[in-house]
Amino acid sequence: MSAVKRATVTGGQAKKSVLAPLRETQIVSSKPHLPAEILSNILDCLPVPDMLRFARVSKRMREMVYDDTRWVQRLQLMGCWNETEARRRAEAARRKRSETLQKLQRSEAKGPRIGANGTATPDQDGRSSATFFDATAEDLGSGHANGEPPKTAVIELDDGFDAIDLTHKARSVSSKSQDNNSKLNVFTTVRSLRGFARQQYGKIHGALAPFYVDAVQCENHTQAAVFRTYRDPEQQAQMLCNITKFSQCDMSLGWQERIEKLDSLVGAFEQAVSREFEQALDAEDVVGKMKKYAHVLASLNGGHKAVETFIQRSSIVSSRYRLGNPLDCLNQKASGTFSAEQSHSFFSRVSTAFNDQVGILDQVFPTSVNTIVPFVQHLGKQVIAEYLSTLFDEAHRTSIEAYLRAVSSTCEQCLEMAKSLRPTSSSGDEFYQTVDEVMGNVFEPHADLYLKEELEFFKDKSTAEVSNWEKQLSEQDASMQSMFMSNVNRQADKRDFLRSFKKVVMMPVNVLPTFPMSSPFGGKSATAKALVNGEALVAPDATSFQTPTRASSPGAVDGTTLSMNRPATPLPEPPTTELAAKTAIMNSRLEGIRSLFSIEIALNLVHLAKSSIERAAVFMKMGESFAKDARAQCELIFIALLQTLGSRHIKDGFDQAVNHLSHYNPRDGENTKQFGVTPLVTFLELVNVGDLIQQMLDVFYSQEMAATRLTDRDDFLNPAAKEKKRFEQMLDERVAAGLNKGIEVLIIEVEYVFATAQNSEDYNPGMSSGVSLDVIDIGPSKAAEQIVDIVSSHTKLLVGSTDKNMLDVFNQEVGMRLFTALCKHLKRQRVSVNGAIRLISDMNLYFTYIQTLKNQDLLQFFKALRELSQIYLVDSSDAKELATIIADADRFYGIFRAEEVYQFAERRADWYQIKSKVERAMYGIGCSIM
Repeated sequence: MSAVKRATVTGGQAKKSVLAPLRETQIVSSKPHLPAEILSNILDCLPVPDMLRFARVSKRMREMVYDDTRWVQRLQLMGCWNETEARRRAEAARRKRSETLQKLQRSEAKGPRIGANGTATPDQDGRSSATFFDATAEDLGSGHANGEPPKTAVIELDDGFDAIDLTHKARSVSSKSQDNNSKLNVFTTVRSLRGFARQQYGKIHGALAPFYVDAVQCENHTQAAVFRTYRDPEQQAQMLCNITKFSQCDMSLGWQERIEKLDSLVGAFEQAVSREFEQALDAEDVVGKMKKYAHVLASLNGGHKAVETFIQRSSIVSSRYRLGNPLDCLNQKASGTFSAEQSHSFFSRVSTAFNDQVGILDQVFPTSVNTIVPFVQHLGKQVIAEYLSTLFDEAHRTSIEAYLRAVSSTCEQCLEMAKSLRPTSSSGDEFYQTVDEVMGNVFEPHADLYLKEELEFFKDKSTAEVSNWEKQLSEQDASMQSMFMSNVNRQADKRDFLRSFKKVVMMPVNVLPTFPMSSPFGGKSATAKALVNGEALVAPDATSFQTPTRASSPGAVDGTTLSMNRPATPLPEPPTTELAAKTAIMNSRLEGIRSLFSIEIALNLVHLAKSSIERAAVFMKMGESFAKDARAQCELIFIALLQTLGSRHIKDGFDQAVNHLSHYNPRDGENTKQFGVTPLVTFLELVNVGDLIQQMLDVFYSQEMAATRLTDRDDFLNPAAKEKKRFEQMLDERVAAGLNKGIEVLIIEVEYVFATAQNSEDYNPGMSSGVSLDVIDIGPSKAAEQIVDIVSSHTKLLVGSTDKNMLDVFNQEVGMRLFTALCKHLKRQRVSVNGAIRLISDMNLYFTYIQTLKNQDLLQFFKALRELSQIYLVDSSDAKELATIIADADRFYGIFRAEEVYQFAERRADWYQIKSKVERAMYGIGCSIM
């Protein structure tokens, strides 16, 4: 059986071995890789020795550890890296490489080949050339070109720390001392070189790391290596400062605890030195121990502790209450007053004490310590601010006016004191900037309240001034009415009414004494300037003009000052009838037009505004932040002045004056020998006063606002400029309305003179007797002379008191209304041929007067009127010639039409005799067709 072999089965699947899958399995070995960001963060948390050990793991780790940015970061944390300097050095090295390569390329064409790094390769003769440029040596030696001492090239190190000798070798005392001194100045040897940051950090680490490790590990502060190595306190302070600076780059685990221990060590040292400095300060050992330990603290951390101790114990801070009591400035002369002498004495003592302390600062502290800035800040906060706060609070509680004067005066005195303060020898220009900032901080808490109170104070004062004036006027008016109505017997007035009415109606016009040809105030800018500045006014010569008596106009008292009191005028006897009493009341009101607003009130308000603005303008010197608010507040004060004078005072006065003018009746008065329309004359004086007030405000605006740059007059959107234009517009409108009403009153007076003074025989002589006169008086009539005198006296009152445009408009309106009144008057007269001579004389008189007004347009009307008077001189036998004159429109310059001339011709005394002939010649009436 065993010998039998089985046949092989073909076409089936071959049977695999059990170990076949294992044979086919491939074993792949792999190592885990961490991302570069995680490895970088791990490196940041490692101490420097562990980091260098980590660099030996692999080439990749070495590249990460030796990365230049890692060491640049540490140098930046210590403040030793200057990016600008590094960029400059890199650009200089790149430029030199480029120049060297260009030289090499030129040398290849001329001479032997040059190998790598500028090393010449041997030529066929076996000679070699020198090295042209070594990049490493050039980078390290580039400091010599910048004024630094040349340094030898550093041999390429593996990790940058191999040059640090940590072994204990026997060295001489002098070499140890020299090495310790070099460690004190290790930061000065560090340069900003790209690609060499690790080597630069290695210098610092090798010099300071042992002291840093010992400082954070020692149990007793006195046993620290820094105190055992250095015995001089200033060197100890400098090394502690270096260690503190070096600790800023400690990022390894536990760095908070190490820095706390180091700070404890530095604090203990600083406290010990501060105690020595305080003892020297108490002993007044300025040039000895004070100076020594001030320099120690300055080397440690800038000397802030010493500066703070000196300031707190200085005489100007510790004994500040001896410099002055703020309450002494108040109630010295009277209750609610402020005395600037006391505050000036305080600031003088502060300045003297400060300058004395500055001299000590120059002797004690080194120039590197900024002592003057904290000293000035403490002076402002603890001395000046406390003094002023107490003064301002008490002044504000007692009197607002004293508070305003106190703030303004002390601000100005404080600025003057700041100019007298002496800087230290090392302070420089920043001292004055610091002083300005400190003074600004002193007044900043009080500036807003002061500016608000200043505006409110001016508004209250100006309102009270105007209200008091209005109250006096109302009381005076009430007493005047009571006086005039006191003796009125109503029963007797009823019985005597017809007789009194007839007497009043037939009473001629009330005229006043002759007034000056121009107002003494009109157009006098010098007068307005003197009033604004409070200067004395000299009384004008009495022979030059006669000054009208006005109840509230400025006058000269003894030729020096303005009179603030009204002249005492004897009161007339009270009338006994009601009609006479009412007439007297109206006359009194018309005469009182001149006192409806006062130049004295305006002057008081201007001076009040000037004082407020001058006080507020002091803050313009405190800096731009204060100047903006002060400028805005000064503009508001000026606006309040215009509103008070305009709306409350001048506007109401003009409105009342126009109202009084509208009730004027020329028949309500008594006859005098002189000429003048009383209400119009007084109103023109009121216009003069208003014009003077406007000139005062113009001078005030120019001197106090524009000249001092409190406002911009060229800015048409400026609130002060807009309000000023609004005030001028209001004044022009009120003056125009008053002048219009005054012209109406003047023409009423002219018509009254025509009705009462024009004799019927002036233009028709012999009319009453019926006999023609052979002898005729050639010359103007008395009525014409009187009218010319009245009109000219009133028009001349405005000359010089207002601008030319308004004067031309006024003269134009007066002339046109006079022309209309003459035409109406002429149409009511009967003119004979003999009376035409006097009519022509009157028209020539009117024409001559109009010529003085220098208005050519107006003159044409009176030329036409003069030509019109010629139609009455034509004899009745020349009716045809008369008709020709009437129909000639060009003869009258187009002023009168033929129909109007015909109406004037109807006023001829012989008109009914020549009417048919004139009409036949003009219109062909009475002609028949043949």
